[in-house]
Amino acid sequence: MLKKEGFEEEKIKQALDILLETKFRNEFREISTMVLPKSLSEPIQNWEQFVMNFCLDVNEAFKTWSGSSDLTPTSPQKALTILRQLSMNKTSMTQLSYLLNISDVLAEQFKEIYRRL
Repeated sequence: MLKKEGFEEEKIKQALDILLETKFRNEFREISTMVLPKSLSEPIQNWEQFVMNFCLDVNEAFKTWSGSSDLTPTSPQKALTILRQLSMNKTSMTQLSYLLNISDVLAEQFKEIYRRL
């Protein structure tokens, strides 16, 4: 998705490095534990980009949920996938909304850092 949206590889890496060096490191790790498979024998290459793609998906999905973007044919599936992924082992909507909020904040911070580079 990062490449699909016209992001440049070098600036992606720089923006992610800056994001991970800031106060958002813990939040990034928290989201990564929710979206990365735990049963892999080898780590995922570019896992940071994988997590950021997820956060950007949450950010885009919210635009659809709030009505500021039009529905696409994949909107319902994307929404259910996001909600199911973040809801795993959670016991309340508060916990889910916390993770949705973190994902959205990380996406917005990434886009802002990328824009400034």
